[in-house]
Amino acid sequence: MTHTPERDALTLPWFRSSYSSSGDGNDCVEVATAPGTVHVRDSKAPDGPRLTVTSAAWSRFVSHSAC
Repeated sequence: MTHTPERDALTLPWFRSSYSSSGDGNDCVEVATAPGTVHVRDSKAPDGPRLTVTSAAWSRFVSHSAC
């Protein structure tokens, strides 16, 4: 994992993953990208904890999580 200063993480453009919804809109993961990192959070708790990984780690993760 990597660390992005909190002030930078707050200004990132977040978007919802098209794979995260169960159909009722309540199971949403949001993702934001920055140079070299990908940030992941729960859309229901945008001020809650976030996971930050390298872009390479994110690429490996999504290549193995196809539905």
